[in-house]
Amino acid sequence: MIATPVPRVKVGLRFAGERLVGVDFLGGEATPQLPKSSAQRCMIKQLQHYFVDPAADLDMALQIEGTAFQQRVWKAMRQIPPGKTLTYGELARRLGSSARAVGSACRTNHLPLVIPCHRVVAKSGLGGFMGQTRGAGLTLKQWLLEHEQRVNDG
Repeated sequence: MIATPVPRVKVGLRFAGERLVGVDFLGGEATPQLPKSSAQRCMIKQLQHYFVDPAADLDMALQIEGTAFQQRVWKAMRQIPPGKTLTYGELARRLGSSARAVGSACRTNHLPLVIPCHRVVAKSGLGGFMGQTRGAGLTLKQWLLEHEQRVNDG
């Protein structure tokens, strides 16, 4: 588990051996467990560094399970640099799809931060995040976008 600069938010990581399979945003009551390998410790350090430097490279061994379409969307999202955003429609046009289908793939992303679905926004506004269209999820998405904006401002 990783402490974050976001009030009352910690990041939990799920592993399958040496591969990262899930990133979860947890409340302040979560109990940390120690990483079981040097590869897991390395991934934790990379994510900790991201919260200091939004341009940090998140180069991790991932286990990504999803449909062929979801895989295409997630691969495209990983190409959006920190501090930049695309609308659901823009990403859909690049993939020859629909904005709704892209939004659905974003919602089923089990590796937020590493597969940066927060960089995909609505035409007018933030859109959703982790299946939420208001509340804590949107607050977190806004924080992540502002954090990454420092890449362009600095």
